[in-house]
Amino acid sequence: MQGVFFDLGGTLFSYRNVPRATAPLLVEAAQRLGVAAGREQIRDAYTQASRDMTFTYADKAYYLHADFFHDTFKRFTELLAAPHDEAVHDWYREAHRVAIIDCLVLKEDCLDTLRHLKDAGLYLSVVSNIDDDMLEPLIAREGLEHLLDHWTSSEAAQSCKPDRRFFEIALERSGLAPGEVLFVGDSPEHDIIGANAVGMRTALILDGGIPPPLQTGRINVSATHNIATLAELKDIVAAARRA
Repeated sequence: MQGVFFDLGGTLFSYRNVPRATAPLLVEAAQRLGVAAGREQIRDAYTQASRDMTFTYADKAYYLHADFFHDTFKRFTELLAAPHDEAVHDWYREAHRVAIIDCLVLKEDCLDTLRHLKDAGLYLSVVSNIDDDMLEPLIAREGLEHLLDHWTSSEAAQSCKPDRRFFEIALERSGLAPGEVLFVGDSPEHDIIGANAVGMRTALILDGGIPPPLQTGRINVSATHNIATLAELKDIVAAARRA
């Protein structure tokens, strides 16, 4: 094994703060739109909107996450029977982007694990479906550029996981063969199925019981390894390199 590729959200960063960070934005959006709705109704409407858009976007080989969130918010307003207001849409789009960046936190064992793998001489890369205007600030904020050899967003690749082309682009940029790479992600439908398809070994990480976003539940796929923490990768990689 010569390299480890990581997903970002739910893998290196935890989603645990996302509901608390985004819920007030939806309440404020409803107020700006003049909709008299309680918090539970607002929450249920957004949950349904996100579910609807997950299935709408599931078979697209490429899309911007900004477009997914825009369409989810549009569907949310439709479910609340709210009037269309482009100014509110624009406000929400930017407020939501900033809130997500601010609330994503590195998992406790992330930096130690990355340093350990880097010191072992492995090529480390992030392969993420988020847009550049979210990926770049997160990497810069945490100083991950000093630990990663490369990172690729779906926007830069013009392809989204699980599309085979995204994984092939990441491999081309690394110079590694699929069998030399372990792919680590939290999404069976985006990370594991795509990495399996190109011949990588895979590790499915559970984000503290938080389900990954944008899952249709239509696909049943198994990873080479199932892990609860990033630190477990140290032994997995060591065993693979001894074999």
